[in-house]
Amino acid sequence: MTGRVEGKIALVTGAAQGLGEAIAVRLAEEGARVVLSDVNPAGEAVAQRIGGRFVRHDVSSEQQWLDLYASIAAREGALHILVNNAGTEGRADAPKDPQGTPLADWNRIFEVNATGVFLGCKYGIDPIAQSGGGAIINFSSVAALVPTPFITAYGASKAAVEHLSKSIALHCARGGQKIRCNSVHPGQVRTPMLETLFERLSSETGVSKEEFAAGFVAQNIPMGAFQEPVDIANAVLFLASDEARYVTGQSLAIDGGFTLAS
Repeated sequence: MTGRVEGKIALVTGAAQGLGEAIAVRLAEEGARVVLSDVNPAGEAVAQRIGGRFVRHDVSSEQQWLDLYASIAAREGALHILVNNAGTEGRADAPKDPQGTPLADWNRIFEVNATGVFLGCKYGIDPIAQSGGGAIINFSSVAALVPTPFITAYGASKAAVEHLSKSIALHCARGGQKIRCNSVHPGQVRTPMLETLFERLSSETGVSKEEFAAGFVAQNIPMGAFQEPVDIANAVLFLASDEARYVTGQSLAIDGGFTLAS
């Protein structure tokens, strides 16, 4: 199949690298016009490569969300797909267990991971509804589905995203906005964020990063390998397309069986 989101306008946050970049590329391949947002200016090169448009954007800023949606209304004239992908694990050098996590780090993680998604949905519902409806895909994580005392705030923030997504889905279904909202829960993809986590954990355990990564796969991923970013992007494409027209309020884990073995 080709052209699965042909003619749709999509906004992907955190699109400068990693999963966000892969999602923007995949949506563009299937016909969407993509607006990419990120605090990282590297998103400009991604946008140029796929024929999209890049906007510098901090998802934790309410005013920047308002400005971004105003820009989309003026430039693209519509919005059909919102992918709230931007996220953070917090400062690499900060403790992340329940007792050690600094309040400032907890707050910043929630500002980006949870408040950023809330603001995107809060101000994105009207533009999508006015465009005839569409899809919101919010990025949670398998960290929302299992205990994560080694990344406490991250796991809690992603659990908040899952719950928020269900509330958005029900609100829009009952309100007649013709907007579906689902959360996706990636497992282990070797993005820059996961590399940082593995570097920290390998240092704490006294083994090399690659040895730690290999051991992690053997113990935790039944399918025996890390995912590729395109695996997540394909799931987002499905949820964004009309193929998923009757799918809303769902939590889709794409994790190679990680949650089965946890």
